Parts: sequence; structure tokens; C-alpha cells
Amino acid sequence: MDAIINAFYEERPDAAVVAERVSFGTSGHRGRSINRTFNAWHIWAITQAVVDYRRDAGYQGPLFLGFDTHALSRSAWECALQVLAANNVPVFIEKGHGYTATPLVSHAILQHNRSHGLAPKGAGLADGLIITPSHNPPEDGGIKYNPYHGGPADTDATGWIELRANAYLLRKLEDVPLVPVEQAIAHAQTYDFTAHYVAQLEQVVDMGAVQQANLTLGVDPMGGTALPVWQAVIDHYRLNLEVVNPVIDPEFAFMPPDHDGKIRMDCSSSAAMANLLKIKDRFDIAFGNDPDADRHGIVDANGLMNPNHFLAVCVDYLITHRPEWAKTLKIGKTLVSSSMIDRVVAHHERELYEVPVGFKWFVDGLHEGWLAFGGEESAGASLLTRDGKPWSTDKDGIVLCLLAAEIMSVTGKSPSEYYRTLTERFGEPFYKRVDTPCSPEEKAAFKNLSAESVTEKTLAGDAITDVLVAAPGNGASIGGIKVTTDNGWFAARPSGTESLYKVYAESFKGPQHLDELIDNAKALLAGVLK
Repeated sequence: MDAIINAFYEERPDAAVVAERVSFGTSGHRGRSINRTFNAWHIWAITQAVVDYRRDAGYQGPLFLGFDTHALSRSAWECALQVLAANNVPVFIEKGHGYTATPLVSHAILQHNRSHGLAPKGAGLADGLIITPSHNPPEDGGIKYNPYHGGPADTDATGWIELRANAYLLRKLEDVPLVPVEQAIAHAQTYDFTAHYVAQLEQVVDMGAVQQANLTLGVDPMGGTALPVWQAVIDHYRLNLEVVNPVIDPEFAFMPPDHDGKIRMDCSSSAAMANLLKIKDRFDIAFGNDPDADRHGIVDANGLMNPNHFLAVCVDYLITHRPEWAKTLKIGKTLVSSSMIDRVVAHHERELYEVPVGFKWFVDGLHEGWLAFGGEESAGASLLTRDGKPWSTDKDGIVLCLLAAEIMSVTGKSPSEYYRTLTERFGEPFYKRVDTPCSPEEKAAFKNLSAESVTEKTLAGDAITDVLVAAPGNGASIGGIKVTTDNGWFAARPSGTESLYKVYAESFKGPQHLDELIDNAKALLAGVLK
């Protein structure tokens, strides 16, 4: 790891090289120091661009700054502080200069802005920066910006910040002020993110029910920021909860390889969660979180739950166990999440809010309080408080784990047993994602697809009921296409970084029909991507 940290400081990106510029994807800017895609210069430029953005937007409140346990994160945190202090931006950092989970930063932003009665145009608004590449390999680095609403910045904001940051890089940072690290840290104010968050958990989860049930619980923070939070949860609520791995190691040497042999702290992967799965029988229910704690992994007697299955369980449970939630509140899902959620929502006569891939599409609804729950297929979700107020507008893996404990405590069913009751009511779906190589021309052709591009009338033996290139919930482009029938669907979208497109498919008629769906999807796409 020394070589990676040295490269962070010593390698200087060339803004004339496209690959070395600042580039905001769905979760901020990510890269590697040895590739000159995540270096001190990137952080200085991005942070100064954020300072400019918040100044133009009229923000005068504090910026909440957090970082995770990846090897480059503390160095990047110090670099961000250097710029923030030089610009005299008020900064709040974790007490003891500790790690800070993504949902804690989101919650802190919302708490500040609500407690100060600030509207979106209020001068005292707070925002945040989080240094994290999420569940990515140990050598990766990342930084993302969360504005006043507490959630991931939208493409308008990230596009503005990206352009401004790259302009600073082109000018070789000549107009980016810095102060020494010691002075920067002294400038920041400490804030007990963990204590504030943990003390308020009962607002969003029925912690009393969890305490009363006294389930045997286990959690693997996977070497991440959730560790101090779970330790505080144990102390505050006196739960029968064991942290099975209290190790913080920037190399994540304790991690078993993921399915492709890489070290990746993905709590939705059974390969990455192998350590917890080996000891699952010691617990009634157990959990895992990725390094910035925005994702959840749920383990019970039947193993690691499919994220889609758990989302469906959450939706059914919350609709029936949150009496203060208005019936007009919508339930959010991404286009490639399971249609089991659609069936559950329709059964309860609630409104579904279906959006493109990316948690950012749920932010406004959660912040404004008209979206009760938003979940995506990659094990990320958040929800309103029990009385229908915003809790976290970024993904909250800790609350989703505790919600699993609440579900088992209240219903007596493990999440996988609960899911089985849903399949008995609504049918059993079979879901798969496959990657297919494609040319640059084929990737470009996705942008020109329309509903009229599909002339076929049937898919895998069933009549096609809908062809979508925009999400029904918000009308936003899905960057691909989705084709549905009464018994299944497929969605396809090009990868942003690789020469392939991703096909997501689901069948309610069995695994053989699912394979037929995927084969039909590939044939259909071969015809329309010419």
C-alpha cells in the first residue's frame, strides 16, 4: 500500500489526457493513484470546485466531511481539508478524526438543515463530501458530493463541478489555495456523527421490538466505517449483537476473494460474504456492510438473501407496519429491480415510482417526504422515519440491517421465510444479469432506441405489454431499453466503462423461461442495434 499512497502524492494527472481528468459517474469520481486517476491533484481540484459551487448556490453553513477505511481515503480527506480551510469554509469532521459512514453524513446534513429551518435557498445550508470508493478494491479511491438535500448530487451539479475541477487541473492548480495539513485539521470542528445517528435510530426502526425479541444477532462491518456505529448500537441499545470482525485493515487482507478473484467488499456477494456465511448458524440473523456502510447484506438460516428478495420483503412489511405513513406515499424501485416489488405494491393499492438505475433518482422524493422507500437492485435503500419524515437521502445499509432485525422480531419470520410467503401469494421470480460484448457503434446505438425500435409482438412466448426507453416514474431516460410481458421482462443498457452491454432479466415462469427470455433479448437487441 505504500506505493499506492506515494503515487497519490507524487503522480500528477494530465488534464489533456481524457482518462486522467475528473469524471463523475453515478457515485462521484473514482480511480487509482498509480493510474493517475485518483491523486492529490484530483482532490484539490474537486474540492475547490465544490467550494465554488456552494458559494454560487449561496451555502454558508458547514460542510460535513467524511472518509472511509480504504488506503487512500485518509490522505484524500486531508487534501480536501487543506482546500476547505484555505477557503475558510466551516467544516465538521468526526470526533477523534474517525471514519464516517455515508448514511451518517447524509443524516447530519438533513438534521442541520431541518433544525435550522432552512429552505433549499437558505443561506445557512449545510452540505457534505464523502471520501469513499464504496465496495471497490482496496487500491481504489473515490470522492462524492452531497448537497443540501443530503443525497448524491444530480448530474447538473456533478457536471458543473467536473468542468470546474478540470479547468483547475488544466491551469495546474495555480489558483487553488492550500494550507498545511496541521492547520487544516485545526480549522475543522468536531461533530459526533455516530452518537447523533445512533441515538435517533428508534425514529426509523422499532428498536424497542428488537430489544424485546432479544434475537442473537451478528454483524460483519467488512473492515469498514460501520464498525464504530455497530459498537455504539450495542452500547446504546444493549442488543445481543456480536461484531464478528472488528479489524480495520486498509489492505482488507481478511477478505475472501469475490467471484472473479478480486478483493471487493461487496456485502451482496456470497463469495465476499463467505466469512460470515461460515458462522451463520450461530445467529438468528446476521448482517454485513460495505466500507462506507451504504449497502446491506442480510444473512439468515437460508444463507445470504438476494437483494431483490429483501427489498420486496421490506416493502410489504413497511406498508403493513407503518401506520403513520400516508397511503399516498410512493414506493421507489429501479427499472432493473424485481417485479415482485411491483406485485406487492399493486396488491396494497399503493403507487410505484420506477426510475432509472442510480440512487440519485430517489433523493428528491425522500427529502420532500412523498417517497416512503427507495431501493435498488444492488443492495442499497433508504426510507422515511416511522412518522414519515426524511431520515437519510443516501443509501443506509445500517438501517436496512436493523430493519431486517425488526421484521424478524415483529413477525417471527426470518426475512427469507417472509419472502417465501410472498412467492406463495404472487409467484416465484427467477432473475439474472448477463454481460454481452458490444462494439462502440452498438453502444452508441442505445441512445437512439425508441419504443418503435421493437417491432416484435412477443417475447419468450408471451405478448409484449410495454417497451420503455424512459422510466415511468419520472420520465428520465434509462440509457437503454426495457421490454415487459405479463410473465417477465428484460432490460439492457451499455456499460459506462467497458465494451459490453448488460442484460437484466426476470421470469415468473421458471429458470428455463428465464434463459429463453435472455436468448430472445439478445436476438432482439442484435436486430435493433445495427
